[in-house]
Amino acid sequence: MGNSGKIKERKDIQKEYQWDLESMYNDFDHWEKDFKKAKEMVKSFELHKGNVIKSSENLYNALNDEGELYRIVENLYVYTHMKLDEDTREGSSQALSDKGLGLYVEVEGVTSFMVPEILELDGETLDKYYKEKPELKLYEQHLDDILRKKDHVLSIKEEALLAKMGEIASSPHKIFSMLNNADIKFPTITGEEDKDIEITHGNFIPLMESRNREVRRRAFEGLYKTYEGYKNTFAASLNGDLKKNIINAKVRNYKTSREASLDRNNISLSVYDNLINSIHNNLDSMYKYMEIRKKALGLEELHMYDIYTPIVKEVDFNISYEEGIEIIKEALSPLGKEYTKVMEEGFNHRWIDIYENRGKRSGAYSSGSYDSKPYILLNYHNTLDNVFTIAHEMGHSIHSYFTRKNQPYIYGNYSIFVAEVASTVNEALLLNHMLANVKDKNEKLYLLNHYLESFRTTVFRQTMFAEFEKIINEHLESGESLTADYLCETYKKINELYYGSNVVIDDEISMEWARIPHFYYDYYVFQYATGFSAAMDLSQKILEDREHAVQKYLDFLKSGSSDYPLEVLKKAGVDMTSKEPVDNAMKLFSKLVEEMEQLMK
Repeated sequence: MGNSGKIKERKDIQKEYQWDLESMYNDFDHWEKDFKKAKEMVKSFELHKGNVIKSSENLYNALNDEGELYRIVENLYVYTHMKLDEDTREGSSQALSDKGLGLYVEVEGVTSFMVPEILELDGETLDKYYKEKPELKLYEQHLDDILRKKDHVLSIKEEALLAKMGEIASSPHKIFSMLNNADIKFPTITGEEDKDIEITHGNFIPLMESRNREVRRRAFEGLYKTYEGYKNTFAASLNGDLKKNIINAKVRNYKTSREASLDRNNISLSVYDNLINSIHNNLDSMYKYMEIRKKALGLEELHMYDIYTPIVKEVDFNISYEEGIEIIKEALSPLGKEYTKVMEEGFNHRWIDIYENRGKRSGAYSSGSYDSKPYILLNYHNTLDNVFTIAHEMGHSIHSYFTRKNQPYIYGNYSIFVAEVASTVNEALLLNHMLANVKDKNEKLYLLNHYLESFRTTVFRQTMFAEFEKIINEHLESGESLTADYLCETYKKINELYYGSNVVIDDEISMEWARIPHFYYDYYVFQYATGFSAAMDLSQKILEDREHAVQKYLDFLKSGSSDYPLEVLKKAGVDMTSKEPVDNAMKLFSKLVEEMEQLMK
């Protein structure tokens, strides 16, 4: 089936190109039956309140019932959000989605007494309970994760008070979002073919990719000069959000907000610090890449508005969906028969909603519940980027598949810290395969540049964000104030460090911090860089030592949250507490830079 021309209605897309949601619920009546069942379970669950730790039997039953409740609610909610994404115009799907979300929120409230009651357990009593009821051992990792945070959890009254302050605490982020997405207006500039174009969040990067340098410069200056006019308001909102995190950390007995944030997944501070140090030690490769970019563009000076525009002539790969999946199958064959058998199942048994239709949600994702297929939403359009998207989302879905098949429900998901590893391993294997088989020099350059840009944007840029976040938080924690001038000065300096003397760090880039929503995510961005680095290290190990490395990798995919994220990654052969994974990723980056330099001579 092609996907050119007029966008079809959902009913006109062949079933074989749609995901199989019927295997979850045949129709809305079937969904309603489970909904009523879940509402009854909610009422029954409230009987556990005040009794959770009174006996080993009580504790086991409460944990079991909580899992069963969330399991059915997850099915209900996941189905409704995917059904709505098929066609967001459908009123019945909108109503069902609201109903599913409302139930999920209700269940979170009803089960909120579980953790505070469990935290009243002491080690001696818990050991006694394990001996009395061996089945309780299933929940040992789950209980350990709750109890290890005991020193950082407040009394039930204090926790309730903090929860009530939640809406006020989220105000700085809301202010940022409203200012950034609703109120701020960017100027109109002269674009391609001398046509007037208003700068927006959506078209800014495409404008920065323009081959017309004047268009890039106008867009760059127009956007950041607009932000400069609001710099004090953006600084105040970021200041408020970071102070909220610092206060929360202090009242919970953490030394810093960074320690509090990383402790959620039991991540050592050394992981964060090693990432920054390793990137610092390998900035020469980034500087060299910027020198290649400057030469390729034929510029005397490389400015910040020149770092997104393509340096290789665009290549039209025009790959049909069927051709794309054949390329992916070949590329991922090093992962072995067990992996490829599951991948075939995904391609052949309607895991994937492939083509665009009117009203369908844009973009791509992997979703599903513990009991469902690990579904994939696509909007496929015959491009190389779309082929990479399939490989990426299939990585997520197969990770979910192996986790759910090998772990009980309580450990049937995986931490955000490792979430991007499997997807990025697939992308790396696909790139290696295509680079090894490409014949055309320009196509090879295009692929190399795609690879290097992935490193630049996901490792170097996200680490730069992570370091900036660390610096400004430490500035606040030392008792200093976070002014707009301080933020601008600090951000410009860190850009100078990461891009080097081959790039003119224009004054306008000093305002970029104001448009980055991730600075409101409380030490989130470093995980993009660590996940990408781990994936690069793993993909090279898989290619070099196939049999041994693949088995370890599969063990990782099957682990879910049965252990802490750092320990789960160690099963795959990657120790993120050491510098080795990031250093190995940087060696690969350096090698790719050298290869590109040779090809461009």
